[in-house]
Amino acid sequence: MTPLRKKNNLIAEYFTGVRNEPYLKINIVFAGVIVLIFAYSGIFSPDKNNYPVVCIHEKITGVQCFSCGLSHSFSLILRGRFDEAHKWNIYGMRVFLFFLVQLLMRIIFSINYIKNKDYKKQLIIYDIAGSVLIFSLVFYPFFHQLFSILVG
Repeated sequence: MTPLRKKNNLIAEYFTGVRNEPYLKINIVFAGVIVLIFAYSGIFSPDKNNYPVVCIHEKITGVQCFSCGLSHSFSLILRGRFDEAHKWNIYGMRVFLFFLVQLLMRIIFSINYIKNKDYKKQLIIYDIAGSVLIFSLVFYPFFHQLFSILVG
């Protein structure tokens, strides 16, 4: 079998599996959302400040929240302007990397899910455990700050 035919079989097998496998459907949805987030960050310019989505918390209270500036930060990261991105939101890089790692995980776990049919349950468990761990590490400052505000 030629490498091209092997690749085409994997792609055909993936799309056939998507119809029958909820895990693959979820991975496609998550990957799609992440791609849309990156596209949003790439389309709207940090220089023009023309973002259509604004912070509701800031709009209502006049006070910035801990997620304010993430869109700006993401746009700057995509353009390689990391220092500026950090100034807009100190958590921007870690959240951006979370989404990037999640996108790669969706691709890698989906491929392994198709190739290694005997280990589907283990792959799902590793995926969930890894995603929860990464999510907890990345978003801990957000939860900590939110908890501090709520408590006191």
